[in-house]
Amino acid sequence: MSRQEEKMQAAQASQEQAAMTDVEKLQQKIAQMREAQRAFAAFTQEQVDRIFFEAAMAANKQRIPLAKMAVEETGMGVVEDKVIKNHYAAEYIYNSYKNVKTCGVIEEDTSYGIKKIAEPMGLVGAIIPTTNPTSTAIFKCLICLKTRNAILISPHPRAKKCTAEAARIVREAAEAAGAPKGLIDCIENPTLELSNELMRSADVILATGGPGMVKAAYSSGKPAIGVGPGNTPVIMDSSCDIQLAVYSVIHSKTFDNGMICASEQSVTAIEDIYDKVRAEFEKRGCHILNEEEMAKMRAIILTEAGTVNPKIVGQPAHKIAEIAGFEVPKDTKILIGEVTSVDSSEPFAHEKLSPVLALYKAKDFETALEMSERLIEDGGYGHTSSLYIHPSETEKMAQHAARMKTCRILINTPSSQGGIGDLYNFKLAPSLTLGCGSYGGNSVSENVNVKHLLNIKTVAERRENMLWFRTPQKVYFKKGCLPVALDELKTYYHKKKAFIVTDSFLYSSGHTKPITDKLDEMGITYACFYEVAPDPTLQCAQKGVEQIKAFQPDVMIALGGGSAMDAGKIMWLMYEHPECRFEDLAMDFMDIRKRVYMFPKMGEKAMFVAIPTSSGTGSEVTPFAIITDAETGTKWPIADYELMPNMAIIDTDYMMTQPKGLTSASGIDALTHALEAYVSIMATDFSDGMALKAVKNIFEYLPRCYDNGPNDPEAREKMANASTMAGMAFANAFLGVCHSMAHKLGAYHHLPHGVANALLIELVMRYNADPAPVKMGTFSQYPYPHAKERYCEMARFIGITGKDDDAVFENFIRAIADLKEKVGIKRTIRDYGIQKEDFLATLDEMVENAFNDQCTGANPRYPLMSEIKELYLKAYYGE
Repeated sequence: MSRQEEKMQAAQASQEQAAMTDVEKLQQKIAQMREAQRAFAAFTQEQVDRIFFEAAMAANKQRIPLAKMAVEETGMGVVEDKVIKNHYAAEYIYNSYKNVKTCGVIEEDTSYGIKKIAEPMGLVGAIIPTTNPTSTAIFKCLICLKTRNAILISPHPRAKKCTAEAARIVREAAEAAGAPKGLIDCIENPTLELSNELMRSADVILATGGPGMVKAAYSSGKPAIGVGPGNTPVIMDSSCDIQLAVYSVIHSKTFDNGMICASEQSVTAIEDIYDKVRAEFEKRGCHILNEEEMAKMRAIILTEAGTVNPKIVGQPAHKIAEIAGFEVPKDTKILIGEVTSVDSSEPFAHEKLSPVLALYKAKDFETALEMSERLIEDGGYGHTSSLYIHPSETEKMAQHAARMKTCRILINTPSSQGGIGDLYNFKLAPSLTLGCGSYGGNSVSENVNVKHLLNIKTVAERRENMLWFRTPQKVYFKKGCLPVALDELKTYYHKKKAFIVTDSFLYSSGHTKPITDKLDEMGITYACFYEVAPDPTLQCAQKGVEQIKAFQPDVMIALGGGSAMDAGKIMWLMYEHPECRFEDLAMDFMDIRKRVYMFPKMGEKAMFVAIPTSSGTGSEVTPFAIITDAETGTKWPIADYELMPNMAIIDTDYMMTQPKGLTSASGIDALTHALEAYVSIMATDFSDGMALKAVKNIFEYLPRCYDNGPNDPEAREKMANASTMAGMAFANAFLGVCHSMAHKLGAYHHLPHGVANALLIELVMRYNADPAPVKMGTFSQYPYPHAKERYCEMARFIGITGKDDDAVFENFIRAIADLKEKVGIKRTIRDYGIQKEDFLATLDEMVENAFNDQCTGANPRYPLMSEIKELYLKAYYGE
């Protein structure tokens, strides 16, 4: 291309550029900046940190020229203080975030499989105020560079030159250090139209300025980080160091002529120190306004619209007095108006952004709190409040913190310098944009920093939770082991008083005598409660607890089947923790470790010993108990490992005379425990071993127990072991929907629990074995539906075979049906005399309650209520 052609092309481009509207030019600039930011997003942490360093260094070097330029252009503030602001914006921001990870993986925990990845937000639209035109620009540019964002600045029209210069200095240093060109830019001639376009186009808006502008940012439809106005109220408590307090306020209020939004706007001194506070202000060069001066000042603090008068913002005290029409010495630090009203009609009660201060007197600390609350309501919601007080007055500090609706509560700290952070408290993040939370209508309630300009992607890998296998501390088993096991109460535990819980049959038939004889031998005194009935009631437990409280035992012994165990556990709980409410204790949980209600610590008053007399419930080794409120009919299922007995004694001598009905019902109950624990979504290798051996024992020895009774002690002992092993399995793996349904079937129609399980178990097995269920149980270690394979594993373990899993499963179902028939279990619910109309009348209620049962959640197939209803109907009529 010839030189002439180049000139013509350049001229054409220039003409096209001139023909574009300001909005179109801004849109073009934004498109270019987005390209630069996309390139920047690929930079490494090392590259970003180098750019961040060089940009901070460059801004720091130019802090004085920028300060001069800001004061010259805006006519506000103090050059020397603006130097400090610029210095702070460069040095403190760099120092705080130089080692913060903002690129790629910023956090990783391999044990939990969590990885957090930082990504930039994109293009930041930054609104810069006239009060801090260079320092805020430096701050925002630096945190954007650290987070790999582009930033387009909309300066205040009265500060556009100095703001643009601050942005230029940072941009050129960043580009010299390797940043893509065009990451940082500034609107040259800001207008409302261009500001609105910026807010529409940016990915996020970072707004610092007046309430109207911040509201516009939040109304733009884009994510916005905006901050509200301040109206910082100060309380000087009677206990405070008056000299420290007063000069801290002066130090803050005169800094840059009071233009930091955290600056104090009022001081409320308690009555007994008020005169000293007032005198200290005067001594330190502040001017207390007289009545005439007060009237003149009230006339100029606010505009007709009720906003701060821009003529006084950032001006020195003597000049403000001149504007008001009176004179004060040129070295006057603050103009102080003694006022009483905290109402919005009082101009001194507002934010003044200048060395003008309201001074209030409060009769006591409570009154001072009330006044500060009102001052915050009328213009400082969410921003900053301040308290000067002796450090020992912690109760007052707590009251102040509770009452102030502000996001920064500063103690014994100059609020301008204290609020921006890292100067008077080194854990308060340094920032020139101070969030006011929902109090002030803001999205951020802390000092804005780099984390607010990052999108954090969390990569969560699948992990299996830690599991457990919990049993009583001691489990004794073998025919005749009772006396030897009880020896430990004296020799190991040093117990002195035992309370026995049992039923009237066991008591009257002499089953408690071996226990009481041994207790007598050991010199342990005892008492006995023997009124436990099947399905024990809360009222029964309360009656027992009255005896327990009077006797004050240090060991409780439950003797019997599931009812005695449940009643004993509940009495133990009520004895140890009478304050507990059953509606809290019975609250269902998805994960016992994460339950809302945390179970109280047990065993503080007494240990618990469980001695079963039947081989079915396994309650002697489980953390479960059920109690019924006889007055309301409510059943309270209680589950927590704190209810696990401390000692279990499985002595077959207590099980030799079980009648046939109890033998069969309890035996099939134990079988169901093992089956459900084995296919539970929480099953483990530890629970599996117990479940498998339990099922093997049950198939081999339950028919012998049923047929031979006390004449087959080996079978009785093996069934006792099976019951306890199945209990250990489900105590750790939990149960399933068969038990959920059996609980309700037994409660509504008074069937023995083992029989209720027996009527449902094969139907539930077929239901669970579906390889494509509608829903699956939720637990991280359970990968996919595989209940059928688990049933087949159990079947093969006990010797059931077949050509494939389908055949093995069907043979297992038949084997369970045959076992039930051998021990006298009927086929259907209606075979037990339950009338159709009675069953159907309760069906819907049973369905919902079974769905809500604690056992349902561990079932491998998560049931729909309609599916539970179908299972109930099949169990009633027979398939």
